Amino acid sequence: MTDSVWPTITRLHTWLGAHQDLPRGEEILLRVLKLSEEIGETAQAVIGATGQNPRKGTTHTWQDVESELCDVIITAMVALRTLTPDAAEVFEGHVERVARRSLGEAGKE
Repeated sequence: MTDSVWPTITRLHTWLGAHQDLPRGEEILLRVLKLSEEIGETAQAVIGATGQNPRKGTTHTWQDVESELCDVIITAMVALRTLTPDAAEVFEGHVERVARRSLGEAGKE
C-alpha cells in the first residue's frame, strides 16, 4: 500500500504548496488544523448515519463515514509529509513500533 500511496501524498503536498504562499510554521499549523476539520466532518457523518440529530434525522450513510475517514487519513499523511520529506519511513517505523508494543513479536508478521 505505502509504495503506491506515498508518491500521491507527495504530489498532493506539492500541489498544496504551489497554491499557498505561507511561512513554513504557518503551513504546518494549517495542515494540522485541517486534520481537526476533517475529524469534525467524520463525526458529523457518524451522527448523520445514526440519525442522532432528531431535527435532521438520517442524513449520511456509512459509506459517507468511510469517505470522511479516508479524508482524515489523507490529511494526516499530507501533514506528516509537510513535516518531513521522509514521511513514508517515519510512518512505517511508527506502525512497526506500535505493532510490536501492541502485538508483541506476532506484530512483525
